[in-house]
Amino acid sequence: MATLRLGDVAPDFTAETSEGTIKFHEWLGEGWGLLFSHPADYTPVCTTELGTVAKYKDQFNQRNVKVAALSVDGVASHQGWIKDINETQNTTVNFPIIADENKKVANLYDMIHPNADNNLTVRSVFIIAPDKTIKLIITYPASTGRNFDELIRVIDSLQLTAYHKVATPANWQDGDDCVVVPAIKTEDIDAIFPKGYTEVKPYLRMTPQPNK
Repeated sequence: MATLRLGDVAPDFTAETSEGTIKFHEWLGEGWGLLFSHPADYTPVCTTELGTVAKYKDQFNQRNVKVAALSVDGVASHQGWIKDINETQNTTVNFPIIADENKKVANLYDMIHPNADNNLTVRSVFIIAPDKTIKLIITYPASTGRNFDELIRVIDSLQLTAYHKVATPANWQDGDDCVVVPAIKTEDIDAIFPKGYTEVKPYLRMTPQPNK
């Protein structure tokens, strides 16, 4: 299939996981989703990533984000790996790991890059909005662990900009000033953003974060 792009509907699927069978869209419900893939079970970098996500579960819950991991190994392998993750990362895995032995989901989401490896999924991340459209795609090489602080930051930006007429500047953190979107005329800013604004340039107008 064609490569997925931002704004595409995230493909639906039914799969076995470490927490039972899920129908992906139904499982997501009305909330946000984060789907991230791993080259294989019992891989060192992934072990640290899954442990980190388990520790961040409360932060994802606060943002109404459901998290699912994926590996091309089976449920029995996942269950054994989870024991190792819990032991070595001093946590408890508290989200499903999808078993994708036939690579059905990996192919739906274009997670296998033959020039990197013919058989293993690359380290992909998809953030999915409540309308099931894909809002973020990041692909990491197998050697580089993901930064979940950055993914939380991106989710904060996506949720803020989905509901307010702002964009977030470079290195933005929750609570920082935001960019007024170009579609808003300068004479209309005061009515929309009562906290005021600073005009750096006619095309660069900053305003305090509107939902803080």
